[in-house]
Amino acid sequence: MGCRSLLMQRPVVAFGAGGSAVRAAKIARDKPAFGVHASGCFESSGAVLKRSVPDLVISKQRFRQVHGIEMVRTKREQRNQTLCFSSRPFVLCGLPVRKLPAGELLYERRNGQFVLQVTGHPDFGVPFGQDRIVPIFLATLAVRQKSQTIRFKTAAEMLETFGMHKGGKEYRRLVAAFERIFGATMFFGTDALTRTTKVVQRSRFNFLREAQIWYDRQPDPRVLGKEFQSTIVLSDEFYHEITAHPIPTDLEAVKVLASAPAVLDLFMWLTYRCFVAKGPESIPIFGPYGVVSQIGSVEYSRERRFAAKLEQWLRVVRAMWPDCPARLVGGRTLVIDHAVGIQQ
Repeated sequence: MGCRSLLMQRPVVAFGAGGSAVRAAKIARDKPAFGVHASGCFESSGAVLKRSVPDLVISKQRFRQVHGIEMVRTKREQRNQTLCFSSRPFVLCGLPVRKLPAGELLYERRNGQFVLQVTGHPDFGVPFGQDRIVPIFLATLAVRQKSQTIRFKTAAEMLETFGMHKGGKEYRRLVAAFERIFGATMFFGTDALTRTTKVVQRSRFNFLREAQIWYDRQPDPRVLGKEFQSTIVLSDEFYHEITAHPIPTDLEAVKVLASAPAVLDLFMWLTYRCFVAKGPESIPIFGPYGVVSQIGSVEYSRERRFAAKLEQWLRVVRAMWPDCPARLVGGRTLVIDHAVGIQQ
């Protein structure tokens, strides 16, 4: 009759509102998981779940995300985290989460005494969204290779590093991301007060001095000779910033959050801020020195909408880092405390 019964072979996992809360329903493998349709034929367990409890059915992408979160937690508990690195300006002040309006080429974020301004190239615009993966990749290679000139096989290596697909769409996005990064100019400044004077430090730089990148989709890198090796020369200022202040973060967490740049910004920001905190700190959410002015989030028409989003992002962070001490108080203040999120 063409009808068949199937056994459920894996847990069914569901995200809550906004993808921030996780629930899991384990289906016993030793019991048949099938039902009978009105036609008298057996239904698959997936069809039964979708019809009876649709909240427990998720896409393959969501299932991979939950699996990734589980891996992050497992490696953290085992003190076996794989590290990647970011540069200080983009941890303290995130890049835009979304593409800026057409013709808008200046972007600014502030974090206390730090200020970051990014000027985009007229042809390519300001880096945004998943573009933030490129500086993380470059900083990681610079730290590992201990060189201003970094080398790797092809762009596929970057996609593999962050667990991203290697299709035509992903390659086109990567090409565009490198163009925006290559064309952008950064301005990063700090103001520090001492007992007797005020110290002002300013730096304007590009990410890269030159780049030759091969975009080969061949899964076997051995087919490419050494002459096809990709080479990037970092600018003096960017390389100095990376080597002077390399900020470690969890590579597995970056993989999970690569498609959620706002949550990735918050995760890296909290990891750093909690590590350097000497005790409980209260940080305003709004205002020129608030969280909203630091991470690369989009503007919300109502403050309570951003506060609600921030709470959702915090739940995702806690799913990967259960001991994260950050919490919202009264919808207008973020309280943090000293904690170690990265085990080196």
